[in-house]
Amino acid sequence: MIDDFELNDKVVMKKQHACGTNEFVITRVGADIKIKCLNCDRIIMLDRQDFIKKAKKIIKENNNGDIKND
Repeated sequence: MIDDFELNDKVVMKKQHACGTNEFVITRVGADIKIKCLNCDRIIMLDRQDFIKKAKKIIKENNNGDIKND
């Protein structure tokens, strides 16, 4: 279960977007989660429970630019 995510984290979703990629970046965190497709730049807004259910993996970047996989 995905429960530790922050703004600007990269997300791999379980299902692909219509453009063919399943990688997104989190652009808003709150009651709703807004994610932006990294391929076509479309914005998708999901409520928190749907996002947690549909997210497969969170890829975090720390302040040094290093990537940390969760």
